Order: sequence, then C-alpha cells, then structure tokens
Amino acid sequence: MNSVLISAVLSSCADYGALFECLSGPGESFPDPEHVEALTAVLEGLGPLLLSESTRFTETKKRCLQDMVESVCWGKCLSLLSVLTVRAGGGPGSREDTAAVCGLLRACVPLCSQTRSEELLVAALSSLQLPEEEPDPGRLSVEVATEVVSALVPCVTQDEALTLSTLTSVLSSIRALPDLLLSRVLVRVVVPLLSGGSRATLNQRLSLVLEDLLSCYSSDRSPALTQRTLLCVTALSDHLLVPHTTSPPSYDSDPRLSVHFWRMIQDGLIHRDGLSRRRALYLLRRSAAVSVDQAVDWPPATWEQDEILFRWTPSKHKLLREFWEDYFLVMETLEENQVHVVRPVLNRIDTLIQTAVSDCEASDQGLLHPSWLLCVYQRMFHSENKTLMREGVFHLLELQILCQPAFASAFSLFIVGPFLDVLSETSLFYRSTGQNVGDCPELGVKLKGFLRTFFSSLPLDDRANVLLQLLQRLGSKHWCAVPLLFLSQALTHVPPGPLLGDSGLTALREVLRCTMITHQVLLRGAAQCFLLNSALSLTAVTTVTLDHVFSFLVHFRSDESLCRRTKLWDQVCDWLSANEGHFKHQNMTGEAAEGLTSKGYVRLYVEGELLTYLRVPASTGESERLPDGRDADKLARAILMCADMERSHLHLENSKTLESLLSPLLGTLSRLSTNVYLPQRKSDSSLQLVLRLLQLGDAPNCQPEDSVAVALETLIFQVVEPIQEFLLRRLCGELLELVDLQRAELYITVLRQLVALSCSTPQHCSKIQHGNFGKLFKCSLSVLGESSLQVPSVVNQVTKAVSMASMAMVCDFMGKEWINLRSETDLVLEALNDYFYTLTFSACPASLGNINKCLLKPENTDSSGDFEAQSHLLQDWGRVGATFMRDQWICFNFLMKVAVSIESVKNLKASLSCSIEALALLPSDLVLPVFTFMETLLPHLVHEEEDLCVEALSQSWDLVQGLTTNAQDFWPALKAFTSMAFQHKMLQLTSTEAPTLLENLRRISKEMMVLSQSKSGVFGVLVKHCCLTWLITDGGISEQADAVFSTVFNYINIITEACVYGPVIRKDQRLIQDVHIYVEQLGQNCAANVAVKSDNRDDQLPRICVVAFLHSLDPSHLLHQQLMEEVVLDLLKKDNDISKSKVRYYSNSLQHRVKNRVWQTLLLLLPKLKEEFMDTLSTRVFEAGLCANQPSVKYLIEWMMIVILIRFPQYIETFWNYFNTDHEHTKTSVCTFLSVLVHFNHILPNLKDKAAQLCRALDVILQSCFNHNFSVRLYALLALKRVWNLTEKQATEEVEALGGLSSVVRACLSQAETMQSSGNANKNWIRIQEHFFFSAFHPTTDYSLETIFHTFPSLSELSDDEWIPTWKFEKLSNFPESPSIPLQNSTPDLKQLQPGDWIQQDRSEQEKDERWAEVQKKITPWRLEVQDQEPELQLVSPQRAARLGKLHSSLLVVASLIDKPTNLGGLCRTCEIFNASALVLDSLRHIHDKHFQSLSVSSELWLPLLEVKPLDLSEFLLIKKNEGYCIVGVEQTANSHSLQDYQFPEKTLLLLGNEREGIPANLLQMLDVCVEIPQQGVIRSLNVHVSAALLIWEYTRQHLHTEVKIKCA
Repeated sequence: MNSVLISAVLSSCADYGALFECLSGPGESFPDPEHVEALTAVLEGLGPLLLSESTRFTETKKRCLQDMVESVCWGKCLSLLSVLTVRAGGGPGSREDTAAVCGLLRACVPLCSQTRSEELLVAALSSLQLPEEEPDPGRLSVEVATEVVSALVPCVTQDEALTLSTLTSVLSSIRALPDLLLSRVLVRVVVPLLSGGSRATLNQRLSLVLEDLLSCYSSDRSPALTQRTLLCVTALSDHLLVPHTTSPPSYDSDPRLSVHFWRMIQDGLIHRDGLSRRRALYLLRRSAAVSVDQAVDWPPATWEQDEILFRWTPSKHKLLREFWEDYFLVMETLEENQVHVVRPVLNRIDTLIQTAVSDCEASDQGLLHPSWLLCVYQRMFHSENKTLMREGVFHLLELQILCQPAFASAFSLFIVGPFLDVLSETSLFYRSTGQNVGDCPELGVKLKGFLRTFFSSLPLDDRANVLLQLLQRLGSKHWCAVPLLFLSQALTHVPPGPLLGDSGLTALREVLRCTMITHQVLLRGAAQCFLLNSALSLTAVTTVTLDHVFSFLVHFRSDESLCRRTKLWDQVCDWLSANEGHFKHQNMTGEAAEGLTSKGYVRLYVEGELLTYLRVPASTGESERLPDGRDADKLARAILMCADMERSHLHLENSKTLESLLSPLLGTLSRLSTNVYLPQRKSDSSLQLVLRLLQLGDAPNCQPEDSVAVALETLIFQVVEPIQEFLLRRLCGELLELVDLQRAELYITVLRQLVALSCSTPQHCSKIQHGNFGKLFKCSLSVLGESSLQVPSVVNQVTKAVSMASMAMVCDFMGKEWINLRSETDLVLEALNDYFYTLTFSACPASLGNINKCLLKPENTDSSGDFEAQSHLLQDWGRVGATFMRDQWICFNFLMKVAVSIESVKNLKASLSCSIEALALLPSDLVLPVFTFMETLLPHLVHEEEDLCVEALSQSWDLVQGLTTNAQDFWPALKAFTSMAFQHKMLQLTSTEAPTLLENLRRISKEMMVLSQSKSGVFGVLVKHCCLTWLITDGGISEQADAVFSTVFNYINIITEACVYGPVIRKDQRLIQDVHIYVEQLGQNCAANVAVKSDNRDDQLPRICVVAFLHSLDPSHLLHQQLMEEVVLDLLKKDNDISKSKVRYYSNSLQHRVKNRVWQTLLLLLPKLKEEFMDTLSTRVFEAGLCANQPSVKYLIEWMMIVILIRFPQYIETFWNYFNTDHEHTKTSVCTFLSVLVHFNHILPNLKDKAAQLCRALDVILQSCFNHNFSVRLYALLALKRVWNLTEKQATEEVEALGGLSSVVRACLSQAETMQSSGNANKNWIRIQEHFFFSAFHPTTDYSLETIFHTFPSLSELSDDEWIPTWKFEKLSNFPESPSIPLQNSTPDLKQLQPGDWIQQDRSEQEKDERWAEVQKKITPWRLEVQDQEPELQLVSPQRAARLGKLHSSLLVVASLIDKPTNLGGLCRTCEIFNASALVLDSLRHIHDKHFQSLSVSSELWLPLLEVKPLDLSEFLLIKKNEGYCIVGVEQTANSHSLQDYQFPEKTLLLLGNEREGIPANLLQMLDVCVEIPQQGVIRSLNVHVSAALLIWEYTRQHLHTEVKIKCA
C-alpha cells in the first residue's frame, strides 16, 4: 500500500522541490524521524524513474532532480549526521535518528554522481580514525561514520579498485579502535565489502584483509593484539574458512597456509581471556572441519615454508580426526576449574601424545606438531586451580616422549620459558600423600629425573644453549626460597659435560646476585651449594680462565655455603687440581703456557695475583677511600684453596708452602709500622687480605689437624707486632678525614680478629701487647673530653667517632677478659665513670651528660681527597651518629657490669631512663648493647622504680615486635630481650614485690605464644631460655637452685603451653619447616649445614625443651614433685575442656593433636609421681577412657591405665567399677577398658587373690561379648581369648573353682572361632590380633621416650609432623639420662611395624572417610554395591538404616502423582538427607531408571520406599488419617497457608501434585491443609522437586529446633 501511495504522490506532484523542502524541514533544525522516513520513501520511489529510460522526465528535469537529491545528500544528510555526532547521550532515540538518516543517505547515493559518492566516502573514512587531538567540530563520530560507510557499500562494490582502497583504509583505521567499535566496523563495513562479486575478486579482497591482519599480528604478538586479531578473524571466519568443494581452492585467501594464523590460534588457546580462548578453539575446530570437507593434502605439496604447524592428509583421515576430537575435548574441559571434572579427560592427553609419537616415528614429516601439546600444558599452568596446575606439571615431568631428541628439541623453549615460570609456584612443592616430614617433595624428586632425562635426550649441539637459556631465565626474576632450592638441586643431576663457558658462569652469578637476597639463610646456603656443584660438573674448563673461576667463587658466601673444612670446599679443590692444566690461559703464550702443568698453574696464578694486588701507585698525599673488599675476598679464597690443594694432593708441608706463597704480603706487613712512605692503599689492601684470610681460614668445627689454618696463624702472628703498633698508632688521632671512618672500622675489625685468635690459641697469647690498649683508651678519652666546637668540623667529628669506637673496642675486650690492663683497670673505670656522669646545676645531683650524645653532622668539608666518597659519607651521617651512640652504650654497659655495686656509679634511675630513650633513637640493628645494659640494671631498680622497669620492658617488647618482618635483626633482638626480661632475678619476683612487672611479664609471654603462630620459633626461644634458667646444674640441689626453681610456679602456664605446643597449621610455614628439616637431614653432604649458624626454629622445639626439663626432674625433690603434680592437673583440665567442647573433633585436628600431646606428657611424668597423688590421677584417667577419643589418644590412655594397675594394683576395684557405667552416650568406650584386659597378663602378677580377679575379668568380658556393637564384640572376644589363656595357665584348682563358667567360656570361644571363620568378620578378627597394640607392644619394656613420642604416633596414623625422633632430643646439649624412662627402646621390634588396618574400627563416629575430604559433597563416597558391603548393609533399606543407628522423622512424603524419574530421583535424595520416614512412589521400578539414579546417588539404599498406585491413594490417605497423620498438600488455593506462617505437626503426610495438573480434585477434599510457597516473580510455579524440598526443609527446621529445646531443658 505504501508503494501505491508513493507512486500516487509522485505522479500528482508538480513541484518536487517544494516536496523535498516540505519533507526536509525548515532551516538547520533536525526533522523528526517520520519526515526523514517519508523523504526516504519518496526518493526510493523516485529512483527507478530517474535511473530508467522513462520519458516521464526530460534530461533537464532529471538533472535538476539529481542536483536536488545531491543537495539533500551532501547538505542535509551530512549536517544531520554532524548534529547526531555532537548530540549527547547515544540512547535509543539517537540510534533511531541515525538509522533514519543513514536510510535516507542509502536512498540518495544511487541517484548521485560517482564523484559525489566518492567524496562522501572519503569524508566518512577519515572520521573512522580516532582523533589524536581535539576533534574537529564537523567530524563524524566513529559510530556514525561506520553507518555512513555501510550505506555507501553498494556504491563502492561496483568499483573493484575503490573497494580495495576502502578495505585498506578501513583496516588501517580499526587498529586503534576499542573492541566494541571494532566489532561494529567489522559487521557493518568489512563483512558487506566481502560479499558479492566474482570468486576472483572476493579472493583478492580476502587476501588483502588476511594479509593485513596477520602481518599486524606477527609484528607484535602481545596478548592485547592477539585478542583483537582473534576477534577480527572469528568475525570473518565465514568468508575465510569455506570448504572449496565446487571450485579449486584459492591459496592466497586461505589462512591455513599462514604460519602466523596457527600461531595466533595457539596464542589464543593459552590466552588469559576466556573469550579469546573460545574464539581460538572455534577457529581451530573450523579449520579442521574445512580440512575434513576438502579431503585433500594440506598444505599443498607445492607450498614451501620453513615451519608447518598444521597438516592434513586424507590417507590418515581417521587418525587425524580422532586426534583433533580428543584435542578439542581436552581444551574444552580445561575451561572447567573443578578437578573432578577435568581429571577424567587427562588420560586423553596421553592419547594425544602417543598419537603424535607414533606419527613422528612413522613418517619423516610428522602430521602433528608438538607445539599443540605445549598449548595443553600451558593452559593447565595458567589455571586458577592449583591442583589442576599441579596435575599439569607432574604430567609433563613424567613425559616419556622427551627421551626422543626431536621432541626434546621441540619442547626446549617451552621448558626454559612457561614451564620454568610455573615452577615458581611454591604450593607445588607441598608434600604428597604418604610422604613424611623431611622427605624430598615429590616434585623435587621428579625434577631431578626430568632434567637428567631431558638434557640427555637433547642433541649435543643444543645442550649448552638450552642450559644457558635456562640459567638466564632463572636469574631474570625473584624466586621464593623453596622452588629455587629444588631447581638448583635438580641442576646437579644434569649429565656432566662441558656446557658452561664464561657466559654460563655469568648467568649463574646473576642467579646468585639477584634471586638470593631475602631467602631463609639455610635454604639460601643449600641452593648455593647445589648451584656450585652444578658449575663444577658442567663448566667447560678450556673456555674459562682461573680469574673467571675465582671471580665466580666470590659470590658463594663463606658463612652460608663455601667455607673451609666442608665437602664442598674439598670438591672445589679437587676440581681445581684435576683440571689445573686445562684452564684457558690468559696473557700467556709459547713455552710459558706449555710448562704450566708441571709448575702448577694454580700456584702461579695465585702468586701473580698477589703481586698484582699489592702493586699500587705511589701515594698522592690525599686521603683515599678503602679499596674494594671483594678483591681481597677473591684473593684470600684463591690462596687458601691453593694451600689446601697442595696439602691434599702434593702432600707438601703447609708452613713452607704458605710462607713462600705469602712472602710478598708478609714483607709488606712487617714494614707497616716503620715504613712511613708505604702507600696508604697498599697498607689498606694488605690488612683487608689479612682479615679475609683469618676469617676464611677459621673454619666451623675446625679440627686440630687443620695444618693450613695453623700455618696461616703462625705466619700472621710472626708480624703481629708491627700490625698492632700500626693500627693503634693510626687509631690514636691519625684518622681525620671522612673516608677514614671506614678505615677505622677495618682497623678495629682486624684488631678484634687478632685479639680473639690470640686468646683461643695459647701459644700466640703473649704476642699481643695489652698495655698499648691502655694508651689507646686514654687517648680516645682525652679526645672525647675536649669541648665541642660551636660549628663542628670534619676533623673534630671524625676523631670523636674514631675515639668512641676505639674506646668501645677496649671496653669490649676488657669485658670479655681478652686483655688485662692490670693496675690500669681501676683508672679506666674511674675515667669512664667521670666521663658519663657529669655534674650539672640541675636539681638532680648528677646527670648522664655523655650518654645518648649525638654526633653532629660537620658543616664544612675539605675539597681535597675523594670527594665522591666524602659526599656519600656525609649523606649517610645518620648511620655514623647511630654507631657513635651504640659505642657509648658498649662502654657504659662495661662500666655498669663491673662497677654496679661501687659508690662511684650514681643515679641508676637516670641510666635506665636514658636506655629507654636510646631504644627510640637507635636503629633496630644497634640496640643489642642497650638490651644487655638493661639486663644488668633492671634487677637493681625493680623494687624502687617498678613503673620505670615496666616501661623499659614494654618499650623493648614493642621494638622487638616491630622487627618481625626483618629476620636479620629480629632473632638477635628477641634473644637479647628474652635474656633480659626472663633472667632468673626477674623470674624470682613475687606478686607482692612487683605485681605490675610480674603481670607484664606474663602478658609478654602470652603474646610470644601468639606471635609464634605466625612466626615459627618465637615460643621456642622463650621455653629454651626458661628451662635452662630454672634448672641450675651445680652438682647438687642448693638453696640458690631451689630459689631459682621455685620461680617456675609463677609461670607454670609456659610449661603447660609448651607441653601441648606443636607445628603450626599454616601450609606456607609448614612447607618452609619441612624443607628446613630436609636440608638438615642432608648432613655434611650439604655444606650449608656446616657453614650456617642455624637457630633451631622448629615448631617442636618448645615440646622438646619442656620434655627434657620434665625428664630431668627429681621425684624425691619436694619442689620438683609439686611442679609435676600441678602440670598433670593443668594438662588433665585441658583434656577435659576439649572433650566437653562442641568443636568438631576429627583425626589430626588441632583438638586431636592437643589431646595427644597431653597424654604423651602424662605418660612421661607417670613413673615420677608419688602414690599419694595417684588417687586423683587414676580417677581422671579412668574417666577419660569413657570419652570418645581418636585412636592415638585412646592407646595412650589405655597404656596409662595398664601402667597404673601394674604399679598400683589397689586401683583394680576402681577399674572394675567402670564396666558398670552407662555407656549409651559413648557406645564404644567400653573398648578402652577391654583393651586394658588384653594386657591383663602384665597386671595379674601384682594382684592379690588372682582367681577372683580372673573370674571378675571373665564376667565383665562375657557381658560385652553379646553387645550389639560389632567393634565391642570383637574387642571382647580378643580379651576373652587372652584372659582365658591366662586362666588356663594358672593352677588346676583355680580353674576348677570357676565351675560351670569354664564350660561357658570354652563354648563361647569355640563358637566365636567358628563364626569368624569366613568373610569380613574373619578379616577383622585377624587384623585386631595382629594390631601392634595387642601383639608386639609391651607396656613396660617398651616404656621409652622413643615409643611415646615417635613410635606410637607413627603406628596410630597421627600426622608425621607430630612425630619427634630421638635425634632431636639427643641434639639438646643438656638432655638428661633418666633411669625411669630411657630415651630409646632396647629392641627395634616395635618401630619396625606398620600401622594396623584395624585402626579404622577405632575411629570416632563423627569422622568421615578422609579420602573424600577434597571431593565435592554432591559426589557420593560409596564405591561398592550393596552386595559387596559389610553383612550389616545387606538388608532392606529400613533395617539397613536402623542397623547404622539412623533415626527417621515422622514426615511421610507421597509422590505417587509424579511421573518424571528426574524429579523422583532428586526427591529421594532430599528425603534421605532430611531423614523422612519414607517416600511413596507409584512404582518401585523407578529406582532402576538411569535418570532416577543419576540424581538419587544411591539414596534409595538408605530410605524406606513404598509403592502406592495413584488409584489407591484415596484409601492410603484415609488409612494414614486414621493413624493420626495430618494430610498437607502443596497447592495454591483460596484457603492456603503461607509456608512461613504454618507450623507442621509432628506426624505430617506431605502430598505432592503432578508436574502439570497438580493435585486432583477428588484428593483435594481429603487434605487437612494446603500450604503454598510465597513468591515474588512473574512465573507462578516452581518445579515440584524444588517445592517439596522447601517444605521438607521447613518441617525439618521446625522439629530440629524443637528437639534442641527439649534436650537443653
């Protein structure tokens, strides 16, 4: 009708201009869409008339109309589009207006000239580019320009050249567009341009688009560009990936021939963006489908390319199709993050791999490129699910195809790239199931074998390059300690060979420099050891010089890994000796190079380096900075290694070889004090070298036969006098420049090393001139006593800093008794006292004028000397000032220690106030002298100045807590604080003497326990210190020892908490501790265990210390006995609190662990307790046996009962009485007492009236033989067998006294043996008899710490981090030997056993199968069918449920009207979960339906099911009504009750309606009530299963709440 109307208008219109003007609207105003659409309709009707050969319009008229159309197009349309561009919003109205104008433009374009159309196209294309600056006011927006170009497409496609130029312009413009605009341009412009035309023209266009997209992608394969390219190619896939079934394929436009296309897909498959991964998989799937449809070889045989990632051949159609189907399945499934969904398809990866391997072996050119497999692994590595990531890593490590060189080469870049990156995930290294504490993690074990296999399989020419890339990647990022450790260890298993040159050592050096900054010291040292071992076996010695080698060795720290007298040091020496003649020679040719092997190249190198080191330019007279200490470190290592080499391999006398080697150095040192022209740099270098030689030569655990160290010390002490004279002279006022501060530190360090060495070596003690230190002290004190200048100069401040450091050194030497100034000591003390206590005119008689004194920064500097070094020192002047203040406290501390009781020490209160102030002023690493000072002072002030002492403790503890993130400073500060706060004089304080201080100490001890939960080892420091403090070993019990020991009662909570303290639960801390133990167990095979002064931060240390403490207590000592009794009572209270708590008590939970630790400690103390205390203890032990306990706790309680009855037989009557206790609340607790009777043979010898006791035992056992519980019956039968065997061994008259009881017992045992002869009952009967507690265990001969703390936990399936091996006790230096409980068992029989299977019978009823702990709860744990289960399960569902102790509610659910199996299956599951009494179905055949079973998940086995046909429902409901049931229907009626308001009666029958018709009318009248569910949505119905579930839960909630109220009442 519209076309007729338009035709009528056009035929009757006389003035088209007026028509156009009328429809266009007045002026610049925007017309409404109706006018625009009308004008569009007119132009569409006018178009055929103008374009046809019709004579209706003359040529002049046509031209006039065409001009009018062009004015509308160019003037009106563009102006309207510009208005739309600047119009804000972009809502639906704006989009409608744009569509209307573009429709008008689309109608105008065919009527305009080609030139006008091209001009319009150019304007629109220019607007597609995003403006870099402010947009032009007349510029169209990208959205509008897109629509304009889309409207011009019909005109553009008529000219192929114009089409190609348009495509080029559009493709260049879209590169910077956002994704949303990019999609619009693709759909509205590019896709239409690719439609229509001949096949050749389309191929040309497609080639242009494809080449542009892929070339842009190949230039920058970033994730962002990959994502955009995938979007473009996916949008164009209908044109790019089309089967060429009717015409020959066009290779130019087929993306499958481009390697960049396949790389884009592979990058997309591993992209972080999920949508990009789906697009990549879609393109891959479509490419495979095209290949299948074409059924030709792909790529064509004529196609030549270096790398082909995708091949297809019809001859292997089936193989390829199966491969790609499996590949698609794997990649799709990996999008799921749930492991139980992914794991079933992981076996498909093996299928993929095997297919690829078989294909590779069958043909020279494999059809399946290995890179597709790498995408699978990389996708797993990127998974958010750590378990899936772990599965991928382990799967790759076990790949057998890497044994093939071709696959190893193909995987090499992946191994050193993504695979190495994923190994940085620490969680991958957690212990696997079945591994013990101290075992190498499973990943660590697999890594060793993997690298060995991988590098063995690589072609020889590739190994060095791959290893270098791996090391460079390793050093390019910061690693956590654990992954780096095991990667370093795995490198040691790379097959030895010349793989590392100079660049390889540089890469290893970068690993050491960049990745080992903040790691735990022991793990860092172990990683260094492994890396050095790798370097020794993989270095190509012919490509490196000795200078490279020793420059490399400098990076291995002597205090962490490479130190003397370790296996690692000896290995390096052996390696140097073995390769001495093969190293690359530097600057040597001809005969000199040829003769190096015979002369000893290493020695020649060292001699040359030493001469070069000591060869320095003449002094310029200006001050110079210290030489770089690394040169001295490098040379010192070379000297010592050379000496050790000659000692081990050439068996030369060390004194002579070292003397000849060090003769240039010794000559320089001998002239230090006499040669005034000796260059300062030379003296500094020689002293640095001496210092490093002494430090490196002093090996840990140095043996007396260390001839190298002895010879070195002898040579140094031959020239010690000129060294000492030179150093003391320089310290006495000759150091005046800023750079001299570092020089003074060097001099003092050298003096400290020499003095310490002389004190430890008697033959060198006399060579140190002690009197010279007195002169240094006086000189320093005189400098410090000089008045300070108003404007401090550099000289003045430097001399003061050097003097204070020198004075602190002398005080430290005197405090340690390293030097003895004899008569000058009193003068020194008096001078110190006068210096620190200066008279003032304040109200206080004396004040500390020179303590906490700041060293002001000098204002002026001398421009001479090393200006850069002086500027740096001035910038770091704060550190110089802090060191100056620290040295004050060293001096003041010495004064306070030796003179605290003399009259010259004044105003102790002011001293303590100053120490509190110093804590705020000093850096954290310089506060230790202040803590030491407080340790001396606090006991003298606590009575008079308690508040000040409390403030000092609080400030100190706050400072220590603030250091928790700085391990280097935290542990020394914590130890110093603990020694200060918990010293014996402070612990002796009572609540009457210092109540506030005592409360503060208790608070701090509790906070230390809390802090230990997040920072392992804190509580161990406290417990170890306190235990050593409380037990003074002075050969006897003195009054002083008793006074100190009595303080333990003020802090008994520390003892009890330590008894139950154990490993932290946090997995990250657990991992670090496990790896620490693993490294420690390597022993001396890992040099880090020798080099690192390891602090024991094991979580078990508190328990080990407190066990050693309790183990050493003397039961005859009154205080010791009192402590043990109090500890026992506190521990029993802890056990009782846990038993009564409502916290879930499952295996290896914190509650289980604490209870186990409690009873272990009680067993430890039991032999030491007196008989008077046993009344209380025995009762509590027997009561504990009534509680439900985990197996490990149960065995310990039973052991305690046995020992009590053996040692104190008078409690046998109490024991018998517990068999009469009501056990309903703990149905199997009687098993504990029956277990004791299994060991009755150990109890009976100490009992009186043995026949009566045997009768009593048989009586209680026979009662349990008929118990309804299977476990109780089994325990009773075992006890009956053991006790009856014991009875038969007694005298004949005692057996006859049993009378008829003997025949009953024999008949019972005979019948039991017959009944237990087959099936699962027989298996359990055998298992319980073979269980360790009833077979190999002996309660008295196995009474040892080993059994209590290691064997029992391991045999009772307690987590292995609860096992305490005996070597940990032996490691304590003060562990006592006790006759009551030995450390180890006399025989190894018990610890050689394995945990018994019968342990599962002892599990608490609350506990579930732990194998399903990580599986979703919706998956049923039952694995066996009913006929395969225990006999108790082979019953119909009501009986089966009853035998399992399952109680049902009174809710009856009737579902006879429901006919869908899925609804019925879900309903069955819901009813079983909420304990409905039964479910009524129309037919029981539903339970065999697979759809029913898929939702019921075996719930039909545990729920009573009834069958009632729908026709019989009326009669069934009537019967139930007569039985008292309330009939409730789920239906919406006028009188329905809302579910939230209705109270369900206890006996409720829930009638459910049909899915479609609901409840029939004849049944509605039988309902007592209708209940409806409140709804908020538009849809007024719920699924019948969902509705029923809501009502069932509401019924359960109401009646569950009622039951709880009744129980509480």
